Amino acid sequence: MPSAMDSLKHAPVAGVRPKDAASLILIDRCAGGARVLVGRRGSGHVFMPDVYVFPGGRRDARDHALPFSADLDTLVLEKLLLGTSSRLTPNRARALALAALRELREETGIGSGMAPDLSRLRYVARAITPPGNVRRYDTRFFLAFSDETVFDMTSLGDSSELQDVRWLDIADLSGLKLPAITKTVLEDVKNLMIADPSLSFGNPVSFYFMRHGRFVRSRL
Repeated sequence: MPSAMDSLKHAPVAGVRPKDAASLILIDRCAGGARVLVGRRGSGHVFMPDVYVFPGGRRDARDHALPFSADLDTLVLEKLLLGTSSRLTPNRARALALAALRELREETGIGSGMAPDLSRLRYVARAITPPGNVRRYDTRFFLAFSDETVFDMTSLGDSSELQDVRWLDIADLSGLKLPAITKTVLEDVKNLMIADPSLSFGNPVSFYFMRHGRFVRSRL
């Protein structure tokens, strides 16, 4: 298998350039199992309509200036910067984490009412939308356990971006229409948690993209 750096050198760049994006995989493990928060994108969306996804979206220019109370774990920051171009500075990497938390609040109502603590976020996957799509994103998937956060769950609900926001048992992915990459990342998360239930900050990170028309999985 090629190294992550070699794979990145051959990642597709022609056509629509992928935009930086971030998603937050919020896991509730309080009931003994593990549930993940998802919501359905509306039918009016140009990109991935009518499917259930994690909260997330494109990184905005203002995200780098958002306040935070504690920084990313050093192992997480190192993984975010591994194998990327020079344009992804530590500030931009941190902005991706802040974007994921901002999108969580905007799309589900979940927030803490204070500057977010980035130190509890894990980094679990990265995926680039294949060429040929009307929009393309270079998405970093962060993960947080609800019992390690100070999120106010009483505000949880639907928004203009996500409807039917619900907790999904990650041991049973049937019954909901999930994009292939969402299922794949959830399988990664399940396997990571089997190997290490506490999910260490230096865990392996899967990187998915298309190369020469083939779906490639590398490791960061």
